[in-house]
Amino acid sequence: MSDKPAKILLVEDDVGLQKQIKWSLDDYEILVAGDREAALVQLRRFEPAVVLLDLGLPPDPDGATEGLAALQQILQLCPATKIIVITGNQDRGNALKAIGLGAFDFYNKPFDEQILKIVIARALRVFALEQENRQFSARARAEPLQGLLTSAPTMLKVCRTIEKIAPSDVSVLLLGESGTGKEVLARGLHELSPRSKERFVAINCAAIPENLLESELFGYEKGAFTGAAKQTIGKIEYAHHGTLFLDEIGDLPLPLQAKLLRFLQERVIERLGGRGEIAVDVRVVAATHQNLSNLLKEGRFREDLFYRLSEIAVTIPPLRDRQGDRLLLAHAFLERHSQVHGRALRGFAPEAMQAIESHTWPGNVREMENTIKRAVIMSDGPQVTQEDLGLAGGNAHDNEPLNLRQVREAAERVAVLKALGRCNGNVAHAAEMLGVSRPTLYDLMNRFSLK
Repeated sequence: MSDKPAKILLVEDDVGLQKQIKWSLDDYEILVAGDREAALVQLRRFEPAVVLLDLGLPPDPDGATEGLAALQQILQLCPATKIIVITGNQDRGNALKAIGLGAFDFYNKPFDEQILKIVIARALRVFALEQENRQFSARARAEPLQGLLTSAPTMLKVCRTIEKIAPSDVSVLLLGESGTGKEVLARGLHELSPRSKERFVAINCAAIPENLLESELFGYEKGAFTGAAKQTIGKIEYAHHGTLFLDEIGDLPLPLQAKLLRFLQERVIERLGGRGEIAVDVRVVAATHQNLSNLLKEGRFREDLFYRLSEIAVTIPPLRDRQGDRLLLAHAFLERHSQVHGRALRGFAPEAMQAIESHTWPGNVREMENTIKRAVIMSDGPQVTQEDLGLAGGNAHDNEPLNLRQVREAAERVAVLKALGRCNGNVAHAAEMLGVSRPTLYDLMNRFSLK
């Protein structure tokens, strides 16, 4: 909790009662508004935890229409704010109506200092607990896949898919361009699975020569070929009880595809030069940047193996399609490599940020990290410039819809993502850049499902 006194907004048109309440609640920072419009201005500016709201506000001081309207608008702007409605003794019906609309509690006039303090203290306590719970929930949502940083809805959807399928033992095929984070997601799948305490074994099918790949996967017995001086287990057997990650599976030669298919069907292997079958319990996760549909048509990839590997297929979007992630990742890489290389760099120059947003990043996250790392080493000034990055300027092409409502929403969403990216996730600075209040920005983030 902060050492500063909690902010409480008092919405009351009676000047005498304003002074009395302010004097009685000297432990808090009391903000005062005499009508609905002034209350909303104070709310946007200070975001108080608690609002004391008199239902009898001008221009309807003898009724409750203005107070109830203020209540609804306050909850619209700041849903977490606790509203304590102040009513007269004969106004119980409106008090109950206010509770039904979302007020936290109500307090009857005449004013009693001790009772009001108890009600306020309870409201502040509930507000603090709910805020803490939201932080825990957000942290739990943000941390399931270690090593992955994203705010893009498309990528968050991929993360939710990985979380759902992790507890099962289905084979998973990860599809996406080079550098999109396929191995990070495969490791996340393993860490969230019941096999997390066992080995995660990765092998790149494109990095090992064809004549060595079979022995790497299946192992060999002593004397199986020239140079086989001892028995050696393969990657599949080594991953027993754990997860086997077959990266670049599209580059697997056809003869090995047949042997891998038999293993997936029977869950047994034979080492090179061996005669006995060895049962292996392993979960298989495969990945490729290639278009397997084309490989199937060309006869370069077995259709039966494809269906065995892709019990569930997950397509990972490229960085150019992950709105907001470019600057988010750029700031993270800048911070990481500045620490590694002992540089005290203060972010990116404006033209550098524009270049990062405009570049299509064909090499995706891997290309970006290499670019930022080089820029950190080469930079001479306090900020990374466009010249340090070695990127051209310009604007990325957007294929926007023609429907005006869709155009407006798409533009707002892009503006919010860019502002958050440029401010490195600082909501207060992003709101200032966008020219809106923090509650308004939070509303926009909720509307566009941005975390």
